Amino acid sequence: MKESDSPSTTRCSTCPINHLLFGAGARTAFGDLGLALARAGIGLYMAFGHGYGKLFGGDGLGPSEGFVSGVEELGFPAPLVFAWMAALSEFLGGLALAAGLFTRPAALTLVGTMAVAAFLQHGDDPWTSRGGASKEMAMLYLLPCLGFLALGGGRFSVDSGLRRVLFCKR
Repeated sequence: MKESDSPSTTRCSTCPINHLLFGAGARTAFGDLGLALARAGIGLYMAFGHGYGKLFGGDGLGPSEGFVSGVEELGFPAPLVFAWMAALSEFLGGLALAAGLFTRPAALTLVGTMAVAAFLQHGDDPWTSRGGASKEMAMLYLLPCLGFLALGGGRFSVDSGLRRVLFCKR
């Protein structure tokens, strides 16, 4: 008998109070539902709260001149290209994250974009907001995206369906 098959392990894994108080992680349908809700909320907020304005700003399609000049001030060699990359990362990456489509690549682009925001754009700003500029918002996107990078999209994602169709054929 394996240690994982012991009566105490079985009792713990089926005890409703254990699940109610401590959860079972993302290995259950309920845990995957929580992952999907977090992924969808963070992705949609990123796409429409941040990326949409950069991609479809007041200057028409594409990053505004102000955003491009801000990217240039950060020292990027081709500021227009990097501004487009940031805008697409935030908008399309946010939508992909929300759907759970290529979750890990989408999360990776968002981690990169938010790391630039936190540590370059807001490099001299405090960690938390006290009414002014801070690293806080960028970190509130960066940290969960690191989690999505590690976990993937979960059971309730487009990735899960693609995995079954592409790699689990019998």
